[in-house]
Amino acid sequence: MNDSALLTAEPATAPGRSVRPYRWAVLLAAAVLLGYSVATARLHGDIRYVLACLRTGEATPSETFTHRPYFYRWFLWALDQLTFGPVAVREALLRLAGVGLCLAAGLLLRSALLRRMPAREATLTAAMAALALAFAPRTDFLQPEWTAVVFSVAAVAAVLAVERPVPAAALGALPLGLAVMMKYSTLATAVIALLVVFAADRVRALLLAVAGAAASALLLGASLVSGSREWQWVRDMPKINQGALSRQGLRPGALFDHSVDFLADRAVLSPVVVLLPAALLLLLAGQPDRRRRAEWAVVALACGVVCLGAVVVQGNWFAYHAAALPVGAAAVWGLAVGRWYGSAGRLPVGLVGVTVALAVLGPLYGSAPPGVQRSAVVWGAALAAVAATVVDLRAARTSGPASRLPAFAVLAGVLCLAVTVWPGSPHLMARGKVQSTNAAYLRDSDAKQARADRIRDRLPAGAPVQYLVFGDDAYFIGHPTPCRYPVPTFLQRTRYLPDVAGLDSYAENARCLDADPPRYAVLQRAWFPLDRIDQGLARRIEEVYDCPQAGPKDLVVCRLR
Repeated sequence: MNDSALLTAEPATAPGRSVRPYRWAVLLAAAVLLGYSVATARLHGDIRYVLACLRTGEATPSETFTHRPYFYRWFLWALDQLTFGPVAVREALLRLAGVGLCLAAGLLLRSALLRRMPAREATLTAAMAALALAFAPRTDFLQPEWTAVVFSVAAVAAVLAVERPVPAAALGALPLGLAVMMKYSTLATAVIALLVVFAADRVRALLLAVAGAAASALLLGASLVSGSREWQWVRDMPKINQGALSRQGLRPGALFDHSVDFLADRAVLSPVVVLLPAALLLLLAGQPDRRRRAEWAVVALACGVVCLGAVVVQGNWFAYHAAALPVGAAAVWGLAVGRWYGSAGRLPVGLVGVTVALAVLGPLYGSAPPGVQRSAVVWGAALAAVAATVVDLRAARTSGPASRLPAFAVLAGVLCLAVTVWPGSPHLMARGKVQSTNAAYLRDSDAKQARADRIRDRLPAGAPVQYLVFGDDAYFIGHPTPCRYPVPTFLQRTRYLPDVAGLDSYAENARCLDADPPRYAVLQRAWFPLDRIDQGLARRIEEVYDCPQAGPKDLVVCRLR
């Protein structure tokens, strides 16, 4: 048995113990909220972009460009095969499949943790991690970073569940390798998983690192062999990222400002992030061994640096680039609350009280006056949570074992995670201010679908088209395209990055206009402005297609000349 105090081998709850009514009440509340999320949340535009490419392209996922790596394309394609019916139904089924993956990962994690900690702690830690994934904001859900977290949770569960270290590492290698393959930058997520295992068992962490690196190399090799253009896309994809660190360079002052605002925005989208410093403080305070306490603190800091580092390197500061952060925060909250109650015999009232406050106020943040919507306010909320936890630490502890974890604390955690489902909750943030709410996003989606319906009415049923529009529009139009690049991202990027015209993928994408182009094209000038993209390409488009004039945000049907 490992000597880690993080995963102490305390006696678990008796296996035949009945589930009390309050637990059923909490389970029912979580199920209702998850059901509401599945039925109403819909999918983010990035996921629609990938699905549009996979559904409209004539090639297999191996040979279709979606701005995502090989294994992620196949992952999303596989989930999409479970869907049917109109758009809203298919999106609900995709979300349901994603929630199923979250719950499966949570059950695996709980089973592994039960070998090393009391049932109360194992259950609350695994449940909070799984629900953080299932209730992930729309911006995160099914993204490569989110998927990498699901695979990483499975890898952690696998390496901790098996008694012998070498078979355990071998079992965890595949999901850890798949986590890396979701986007390559998701190597950061795999590293965080390794750091978590390191806090529990150094030997297993080392073995998993070696096995995971081998698995990643084998999977990468398999993708390069199976996909005829995969290496080309691996080379070219980073070069169409306008905000990449390789293009922008390192500016420490701007980097600090961006990081402060980014973390605040991330915490508004997922309020459990506000609780992370306080929950970590509570967990560290409960560790009597100073050396282990320092080790945990270093591991936690390293996880945070790695997570933020992946955001910085990509340079776009998209919220989903830190999809691992709220899952880690939720797991730490669950472990800290469960362990504190087990040792003190009472709830950390201050921390739980702030959790309730966030569950209530989180959906109202977007309705607050502009002066309140500031990053400083969010950081102040995190400090308030820390202060409340300090009060908990100073409170006298009762003696004797805890008999059960009150439903109030568990329900508070669930409601805090479920802030993401309410109509008024933020969908898009910028520097502490709400740019769009869930309700606004859904209205915008309905408008895009109505616009696409009008375009479909002007096209013959099933007629192939050349898309000169963004992914959302191609997704809702749904007509097939003969191009390997269903959404012309490489062509459009010359609007910002003229050097993209020198890439092999750009040239191949441009040949879709020359090699037997389809009779129809659909153009949106706001996204694909012919007067701002590469002018040689613009002339070729105008020579091939006759496109009527319209407003920049309108879609127009172009006809082959």
